[in-house]
Parts: sequence; C-alpha cells; structure tokens
Amino acid sequence: MLNKILITIFCLFTSLQLLADELEIKEDAPKSYIVQKDDTLWDISGLFLNEPWLWPKLWRLNPEINNPHLIYPGDELRLVYDDKGQPMLVKGKPELTWSPSTRKQLKDQNPITILPLELLAPYLNYSTILTQDNIDNSQYILGGDEKYKSNMEGAIIYVKGDLVAGQNYAIYHQGDEIIDPESGEHFGYQAILVGTAKGLRKGNAKNKQPSAMFLENSKREVRSGDIVIAVNEGQLLPAFYAMQRVQNKELHARMISSYNLTREFGKFEIVLLNKGANTNLKMGEVYAINRKSPGVIVTADGPVYEDDAPSWYRLTNSSDSSIIIPSENIGHLMVFKVMEKTSFAIVLSSRKSVRIEDFVTAP
Repeated sequence: MLNKILITIFCLFTSLQLLADELEIKEDAPKSYIVQKDDTLWDISGLFLNEPWLWPKLWRLNPEINNPHLIYPGDELRLVYDDKGQPMLVKGKPELTWSPSTRKQLKDQNPITILPLELLAPYLNYSTILTQDNIDNSQYILGGDEKYKSNMEGAIIYVKGDLVAGQNYAIYHQGDEIIDPESGEHFGYQAILVGTAKGLRKGNAKNKQPSAMFLENSKREVRSGDIVIAVNEGQLLPAFYAMQRVQNKELHARMISSYNLTREFGKFEIVLLNKGANTNLKMGEVYAINRKSPGVIVTADGPVYEDDAPSWYRLTNSSDSSIIIPSENIGHLMVFKVMEKTSFAIVLSSRKSVRIEDFVTAP
C-alpha cells in the first residue's frame, strides 16, 4: 500500500509546469559536486539555483541524466552550459571501472529522491485535525484484551462504535485547541496520532457488544478514550498534482503548530498552517518562510532594539524614531495536504531553525 502512495507522490513531482521560468544560477554555485548519501534532488538543486523549485529544468536538459531519480551517492555532477547558454548538470567521468561486479554494486545502492518520501507518505494519510464533530460522534477505545492502561502493538482493542472488518483505522489522542493566531478563530484540536489498526469484527450496540480491531502499529501509548477514525490508504490523494512555485498569489500565513509539538524545528518538519482551501492554497505549492527582523528605535544615545529600549521610551517615542526593519527569507516549505481553513506543509529547506512565530508568503 505504501508503494501506491509513493507512486502517487512521485507523480506530484514529475509533471511540471515550469518551462516558462528562467534558471538563475547562484553566484557561489559550485562547478562540481559529489552526491552524498542523504542528499535529495531539492538539496542539490538548491546548491546551484536561486529558485530550487525549478530543479526539473536543471536536469531535463541533460541527456546524460534523463532520469534524475537514478542519481546515486558518489556520483560527480558538473555544472555546464549548452550551446544556447542554458545551464545543466552532467555526470562527471566515473572513477570506477565499469565491470559487471561494479555495476552490481552500484545497483544495490539506493538512488537519491526529490524528498524523503518514506517519511512524508504517512503524513499524507494521517495528518488531520479533530473537529468537535469528530470528538462528539467518532468511535473511541474502551480497552484491550489485557488489563493494561495503555496498549501496544499486537493487542486486540475494543471500540465503542461500528467497525468494518479489514478496514484501516487511525487512532488519535485529542491534543491542545488550535486557535488561529491572527483571527482568534477556533479550528479544532490537535490530532496526535498514537497508532494504526485494522478492523477485526463489527460489534452489536443493541447487545452491548463492542467492535474489535487489531493494533498493528503504536507510535505512542494507546489509551481508553482515544478517538478512532477510518482511513483509506492510497485513496486520499488526487491522482496527480505538480510541485510548483506560487505565481500571482498573495498570501500571509502563520504556522500554528509543528508535528512534534515544538516551537523551533528544521528541515523536513511537518507544520500546520492557518490557511487552506478558503484562500486557494493548492497541494504542491512552494512558499517562502520569512522572519521579521527585530525592530530598532533611534534614541538620544543611539539606536537600540525595541525590546531593549526602556518601556517609557517605547510608549513616548514618535514614528520618526522607529526604523522599518525588513523581513528576511529563511527557508521554503511545500503544501502537501489542504483542508478548508488549514493545511499541512513540509519544510524543504532552512538557513536557520524555523520558529512557530515565523510567517509564510509567496516566494
């Protein structure tokens, strides 16, 4: 089933609507690069391009790398230009002898990918938020086949509500309330995934018989009262969508929370945004992560940061003494799941640790 998900995600990146964009090579781009084990196509393209979401053009022009998904650790990539002055990456001359045994050794390696899809795939099915309707009307766990306060993998779990034999289920713990940091609107509650299960048999509410399911995987302790929601693996995504830079769209979004519930995080973290389909966000869109630089006030003793200025000075200073400090781009993220008022995104890159207080705009 995971393979189906990965194939679907693969389609996300292979159909591209970027041909009209011009490649802009970084001034400090290297002339060659040796592929490392944990690299991704996004990482490598970011070494060469100011706009790494245009990575397909950097590879598509190259007859030697007609399938960039088959680049292996240890390969040397060189930046060259064609007869029209367009940049492209080519493989350097291999240092190894192309003997049958060497080819077999290279084949056993794992080619690099656009993103670590094996990490992203579970979030595509299970990332969600709990609405009040979920909490009031969903099935929930009663207990297990052993008298444990928490259940682990391999346990039989009893559920209040009707289950379908063979159906996949996600088990969530209700987390903190999710509030829009800008409008104060209530969106729901954090859905903390604690495990996945498969339905064993349907219960009989009339005879007070609970449904049963088999706990296949537990990420945290599964406890009585946790909410059970059906999932359809491999069917929650459209068959196709493209990774693309946002054009002609204004957006000012905030990150509400991170998957690991930390306020500071880095590359490949999953974050929840306070914008969704209601603001025309689309899956596959790449946005910039920005941070507001600290404000400065010019005082009689010289410029000081606003937070360091005496409170009486902050209250009485005129607009003439305040300096408009710009925001700076610190990274990029990609939206991969869109709901009505919220969406989930993955951090693609960051120059420094990303904070919940940072905001998201069109690049």
